[in-house]
Amino acid sequence: MRPAASDYPEYFHKYVSLVPEDDVFAALEPQVALIEGLAAGLDPSRETFAYAPGKWSVRELLGHVCDAERVFAYRALTFSRYDAVSLPGFDEGTWTPHGHFADTPLRRLAGEFGLLRRANLEMLRRLDDAQWQAGGKGDNQPITVRALAYVMAGHVRHHLNVLRDRYAIA
Repeated sequence: MRPAASDYPEYFHKYVSLVPEDDVFAALEPQVALIEGLAAGLDPSRETFAYAPGKWSVRELLGHVCDAERVFAYRALTFSRYDAVSLPGFDEGTWTPHGHFADTPLRRLAGEFGLLRRANLEMLRRLDDAQWQAGGKGDNQPITVRALAYVMAGHVRHHLNVLRDRYAIA
């Protein structure tokens, strides 16, 4: 069941709209192989490419995807345990340089993403209907666990689209 527009802040519509599937697992599960395949097939000399000055390299973009996976999953975990606290936002512009992603080979970052996503899938598979509907606040905005799962899938799709459209990596 898809989240309603009232289940998440308007800002996340751009991610949720990229996931037309009714079964969010059908969107989440294949992304591990997509990311790992992208890293395995990319010439290492392209990993440090940024499409414009001040933009992230391919490595930094994937590092950001890993950071976001952690943040969204922690929110989902917290809210699914009926802890409806207000969790802080995160500033990717501040976080990404401190992740040291520019110095980390893309295959390692892809492996890290795979570990994170597989663990998150296991957590999400155990939720009952009430937990999927549970919510709290992230960055002072209300959001449900179901919406967070769609945001996780859509966020990855968004960045895969950026890699294709701006970095010429598909």
